[in-house]
Amino acid sequence: MRAALFLDGQEDLVVDEVQVAAPIGNEVLVRTAASGLCHSDLHFMETEGWVLPRPIVLSHEAAGVVESVGPDVREVQPGDHVICCLSVFCGRCEVCLSGQPYLCVQSQADCVRSPDEPSRLSRGGQEVFQFANLSSFAEQMLVHENAVVKVRGDMPLDRAALIGCGVTTGTGAVSAPPGWSPAPRWR
Repeated sequence: MRAALFLDGQEDLVVDEVQVAAPIGNEVLVRTAASGLCHSDLHFMETEGWVLPRPIVLSHEAAGVVESVGPDVREVQPGDHVICCLSVFCGRCEVCLSGQPYLCVQSQADCVRSPDEPSRLSRGGQEVFQFANLSSFAEQMLVHENAVVKVRGDMPLDRAALIGCGVTTGTGAVSAPPGWSPAPRWR
């Protein structure tokens, strides 16, 4: 598949062929239909001092169609339209089970492959890293099933792609958990 890579010594993204592994466990292979350019992508590309492993495929704001799933996937199936979500959760810890999966701290360990498994993405035999465990500047994304949310099949995917980051960020900025009260700033 083709992907836009952020390489060592490069300021711009380079489009090149990248190999994507087959889904295992709870992984979902998604054909990317639309991907947004988030300010965080630009931030990491333009700001010196931020250390990202490279080569890396950036972006996390996407929508697409499920192509295949690992044997343990229960929530989506091939043909489903999905959006990507930054707030991956494990679904098993106390926080997730209490209804607050957005506070999950176990998710990072659960949404990546172990060191003894082949990397999800590679180029010329070298691992290609995933930004936010998503990497949507590619024709396909191989992600944990808790990183996708099924949407209606008639929803335009170019608009759905905005939900995973832009819309969610805006919603989070104007809403708060029950009982939370900010200190007034106008006094």
